[in-house]
Amino acid sequence: MQKRKVLVKNEEALAMTAINTWKLVIGRLDQKLAKLTDDDLQEQIAPGKNRSFYILGHLTAIHDRLFSLLDLGERLHPELDEVYIANPDRSLGDPVSASDLRKAWTEVNARLTAAFEGFTSEDWFQRHDEASDDDFAIDPTRNRFAVVLNRTGHASYHLGQIVRERYLKCMHYAVCCAGFCRGLS
Repeated sequence: MQKRKVLVKNEEALAMTAINTWKLVIGRLDQKLAKLTDDDLQEQIAPGKNRSFYILGHLTAIHDRLFSLLDLGERLHPELDEVYIANPDRSLGDPVSASDLRKAWTEVNARLTAAFEGFTSEDWFQRHDEASDDDFAIDPTRNRFAVVLNRTGHASYHLGQIVRERYLKCMHYAVCCAGFCRGLS
């Protein structure tokens, strides 16, 4: 069977890459978060570091900001900014339950993904809302495409933190709980 060649413009290929990469990273985060209990979310990724709960709130708040930054409409959860962007973990109490935070995460990312899937090639390369027309004329990379790539990388970084925390916990269990340091774990 011979494969068909699909002809797409460079801009279309870039847009498809952005959408597919976004969906891949968000999907991996969804899978990882689905395996974590509410108690797991409260654990720090390393001693003295952020909890997975805080990272989830942080990513939800950052992604929620994309609605205004990319001119996609009103934000869904601006109330998360104070706790999960403006302040470090544990400096303020969590304003929502784990269940509500998971729902907010899903709602924000589903709506963003739908918006991205509706972008035309030209939409991807429009300036983002924090770039003035003059700034954009000087630097056309201050566009929606660049913002989504940046936020996808940001989400991937935090996914790595959560995965690493779970890996270290498994390694600790394998070593300590397999009899090597019984009574110390």
